[in-house]
Amino acid sequence: MTLYIDPPTWPGHGRMWSHLVSDVSFEELHAFAAAIGAPRRAFERDHYDIPADHYAAAVTGGAVEVGSKELLRRLTAAGLRRPKGRPAGPPLKRVDGV
Repeated sequence: MTLYIDPPTWPGHGRMWSHLVSDVSFEELHAFAAAIGAPRRAFERDHYDIPADHYAAAVTGGAVEVGSKELLRRLTAAGLRRPKGRPAGPPLKRVDGV
């Protein structure tokens, strides 16, 4: 089980935000987010938006701190990336077996 979080560098609604992702499953991501008190409405397609004032709780809870590019790379490699404009159906199966 590995969850990743990028630094709170994304502005929005008068706050700074991080992205929280899993490299295993959305079920794992939802369970972790609930455990740190993130509401389900913070889930957007393939990640949770985490406000800067909750960043420490995510890291203390076990999320690994990575840069934004690394977070995206891991999310994509896990086959869990759901970019805007694509249906939010089940993730695509990976062909290379990784």
